[in-house]
Amino acid sequence: MRAELDRLAEEPYVLLTTFRAGGEAVPTPVWVARMDSELVVWTERKAGKVKRVRRNPAVELVACDFRGRNTKGATVTGTARVLADEDSERVRRAIARKYGVVGRVSMFLSRLRGGRQRTVGLAVTLDGVTGQQR
Repeated sequence: MRAELDRLAEEPYVLLTTFRAGGEAVPTPVWVARMDSELVVWTERKAGKVKRVRRNPAVELVACDFRGRNTKGATVTGTARVLADEDSERVRRAIARKYGVVGRVSMFLSRLRGGRQRTVGLAVTLDGVTGQQR
């Protein structure tokens, strides 16, 4: 799994697929960074993906473009969790570090729109590769 973790952590965008209560897949392109042995995502606290992860932590990830298209590489399954505020702050720093000026500007604008309480980090532990090459 380390090779997949390294590969996805290097990608500028990853398609994070969460699942509704009825099992319907909901794909969303996101920024990711590596934090220890997990991939982390920064998102709005009230986003649908946060609600879905709280209900069902199973996720899928695949590299993509900024619109969630042109997926490439294997789809990887994982288990996501919503992070506490102090860990979410580490996610903000990891995203800002990876995405440079654009990441730092995004964090700054997010603070202007409502502060750190509006956003939260998600951590994904990779479970396995589904074998589907896209």
